Amino acid sequence: MPILNRAAELQNEVTEWRRHLHMNPELLFAVENTAAFVERKLKEFGVDEIVTGLGRTGVVGIIRGNLGTGRTIGLRADMDALPITETSGKPWSSTTAGKMHACGHDGHTAMLLGAARYLAETRNFAGSVAVIFQPAEEGGGGGNEMVKDGMMERFAIAEVYGMHNMPGMPVGHFGSRIGPIMASTDEFTITINGRGGHAAQPHKTIDPIVVGAQIVNALQTIASRTVDPLASVVVSVTKFNGGFAHNVIPEQAVLAGTVRTLMPEVRDTGEARIRQIAESIAGAYGATVNVWYGRNYPVTVNHADETAHALAAAATVAGAAKVNPSLDPMMGGEDFSYMLLSRPGAFIFMGNGDTAGLHHPAYDFNDEAIPHGISYWVKLAEARLAA
Repeated sequence: MPILNRAAELQNEVTEWRRHLHMNPELLFAVENTAAFVERKLKEFGVDEIVTGLGRTGVVGIIRGNLGTGRTIGLRADMDALPITETSGKPWSSTTAGKMHACGHDGHTAMLLGAARYLAETRNFAGSVAVIFQPAEEGGGGGNEMVKDGMMERFAIAEVYGMHNMPGMPVGHFGSRIGPIMASTDEFTITINGRGGHAAQPHKTIDPIVVGAQIVNALQTIASRTVDPLASVVVSVTKFNGGFAHNVIPEQAVLAGTVRTLMPEVRDTGEARIRQIAESIAGAYGATVNVWYGRNYPVTVNHADETAHALAAAATVAGAAKVNPSLDPMMGGEDFSYMLLSRPGAFIFMGNGDTAGLHHPAYDFNDEAIPHGISYWVKLAEARLAA
C-alpha cells in the first residue's frame, strides 16, 4: 500500500522543520520556542482555531472538515526533549549543550504538523480534528496537565490517538495492541536510619548499609515470589547511597528506584510489598526506615475499538503484513496514558529503522519515516470522521 502522494511531496519540507526542532531542543514545560514554531505553522496552514497555553505551554489547533458537522477526534504529538548531551554527529545536532531530542519528539511534532497541513488543505472529513502538541512528556506529566486544563471538554474531543517511533522496527511498519501497551512508572525512596560508629567495632552499631543490602535482595522477590509469573512487574533499585569514609559505619543509607507494572492491582501489590519488606528487615536489625512511594504515570491502556481503528488506518498505509496487531507491551512509561483515562483512544508505534535506541546520546529520528507518519494520521482522521 502506498503512502499518500502529498505526504511524499511534503517530506523534504517537513524534514527541514524536524531538523530545526532537533537543533533547538527544549525541556519539560519550557518549550516556548517550540510551541511558538508550532503556532506559527498552524497559522500558515489556515487552521480554524489555535489555542496556546494549555497545560502551561501546550498548543491545540482545530481543523474543521468540509463534509458537514460531526465529532472531534484528537491527534497528539509531544514536543519536549531530554537532558542529554548529543553524540550523533549529525549536521543538525543540538545547538544547546546538555539538551537533545533523544526520543524523537521532534519527529512526532513535525509529522503532526505535516498532517495538519494536509488536513487543512483537503478537509475531506465531517466534524473536526484537534491536533494536540503537548509539553513535558519526559517526566513532567504534560499530558495530565492538558487534561486537567479541560482540553477534552473545551474541544469536545470524543477520541484521542497517539503515536511514537520505535528504533529496531523497520520504517513503514506499525504495531500496537489492545489493552496495556506501556507500564506505570512509579518511584520509591527508602531511607534507612541506623546507628553509626567505628568500622572496627560493628557490634556497637546498627549498620544501615547491611540493612540496605538485605532490602535490595528481598525486593527482588516481589517479581519472583509475590506476583503471578504471567503478570509483569519490574522492581529496580537504581540508587544506593551511604557512607563517607573507609573506617566509619554511617548513620544513614538511602535506596531509590522504580517500579513498572502493566496492571493496577499489581501496582498496588508492588507498593505494599516494598513497604512491608523495608519495614520488616529494618526492624529485624534494630533500624528504622522511612519509605516514600510516588505514583507517576499510570499504565497506558489502549481501548479495543479505537485500537482496531488505528491498526486499520496503519494497514491502509503500510499493508496488513507490515502492521503488528499484537505488539508486546513495553515497561517504559508514557503520559499519553492520562489522555486515555479521559477519553477512548489508542497508542501506536511506527518504525524508525536501524537507529540508536531511545534516550541514547547517538539517537536521531529517521526522516524516511515522515511520509508514513503523515499518511497514518491523515488516513486515521478521514476514516474516523467519514461523512
